[in-house]
Amino acid sequence: MAADLRSVAHKVWRTIASIQTGVVLLILVVIFAAVGTIVLQRPATEPEEMQIAYSPQTLRILDAVKLTDVFHAWWFLGLMGLVSVSIVAASIDRFPNSWRYFSRPYKYPDASFRRASHPQKSLNIADEESGLVAAERALHAMGFKPERVVREDHFGIFAERHRISELAVYIVHASLLLIFFGTIVDGLWGWRGTLNLNEGQTSNLVELRDGTTRTLPFAIRCDTAGQENYQDGTPKKWWSKLAVVEGGRDVKKKEIVVNDPLLYSGVRFYQSSYGPNGKVDKLTLVVTPGNGLGQKQEIGMALNDTVALDTDTTVRFTEFFPDFAVRDGQVYRKSDYLENPAAHLVVTSKKAGKDFDVWLPQLDEVADNSKAPYLFQATDLKMGHFTGLQVSHEPGQWGVWSGVVLLGIGLAFVFYVVHMRFWVVPVLDPKTGKCALWIGGTANRNRDAFEQRFNELVTLVQEELKTAPKNAPRERVVAVVGN
Repeated sequence: MAADLRSVAHKVWRTIASIQTGVVLLILVVIFAAVGTIVLQRPATEPEEMQIAYSPQTLRILDAVKLTDVFHAWWFLGLMGLVSVSIVAASIDRFPNSWRYFSRPYKYPDASFRRASHPQKSLNIADEESGLVAAERALHAMGFKPERVVREDHFGIFAERHRISELAVYIVHASLLLIFFGTIVDGLWGWRGTLNLNEGQTSNLVELRDGTTRTLPFAIRCDTAGQENYQDGTPKKWWSKLAVVEGGRDVKKKEIVVNDPLLYSGVRFYQSSYGPNGKVDKLTLVVTPGNGLGQKQEIGMALNDTVALDTDTTVRFTEFFPDFAVRDGQVYRKSDYLENPAAHLVVTSKKAGKDFDVWLPQLDEVADNSKAPYLFQATDLKMGHFTGLQVSHEPGQWGVWSGVVLLGIGLAFVFYVVHMRFWVVPVLDPKTGKCALWIGGTANRNRDAFEQRFNELVTLVQEELKTAPKNAPRERVVAVVGN
């Protein structure tokens, strides 16, 4: 029974540690990540846009399988967890051999290795020492640091460059694990929401994607917001001047634009929208007595403000409709956009003992402005605006960005740093008694380019053999006992 369990466990381990398993799982992650960039995601997309883009049936299906929130879906996080387990298993399974290869390089090629090696070249030499000296000089000229290796009663030369690239794959593995770890942390403990603020408004309530709210330990105030346009009137950029309020004081201020968020206590505030909120900042009026005997005066009012016109008369700004319509004697709001504005004023006269309704513009179906003791003319109107903020808390971003940087380093080693090795061994032919200099080499990638380097080495050795004196002085070398 125990043997069967060990056999099953071994098969499961081999499957998890298999390169094929890891590749298949990684491909699935890439596919679903691509789906997450194609399908509109909540809450970055407004509900109205989602309803326009997809039919109700399609939207219900997408929501049910979490394709509208791929990067927080349980199955996507589970898939990344499986990929991470596969990467760890594959690394554990293969790292001991890789480390032995890295820490104990093969420095002296035996006869069987020399026969199978490619590329290789044999050059006739007068004696072992002259051949070794020529090879050492050639390798130095190519920027290598050759070392002499002792094997029984023979000498050889070993030179290499960029051995670290043999471990580059583990740098890539570590980077992927960091990226997946950060994404999983964000999916489990991160959150995203929206916060709409009117100019001058302060709030610490964020509306999350599931319709609930989250209370921040600090508040955000929008001091002002605006929009810059191109010459044709289309929006160029939105901006907001925000302040972080904590403990009753401003602790941080920043003007944000798209892709330049405010970051505080791990929470990011992105500029996502801007527009009119349908509220009045200031309505400027010119007021003229109805009997024509008094002086004109100019007043400014915000909604619900009350201003005294004389000792017996006041005016209150009670209602504002940025885009109005009249039906059955009632005024309705059509939209929050400043298309067809209307203001409702109530003039109270103590002398007359009653209130008078005044509408700007004159709405005959609703009220008669001429009955009021004063006439009003609107000369200026300043509307309020809101700034739309995307709010996110992503505690795993340090892992994601660290992984991205490490991935770039690892891929640079994988594709551009080549581990090159050269061996030079004097070989004596027992039949003829002549000595030849065997030169071999190998590279872990980009073999065509390496063959050019190998041919360059052979050419340099040949030139050194031609120019070297018969009794060439031996260069200082480090003697190393090789394997």
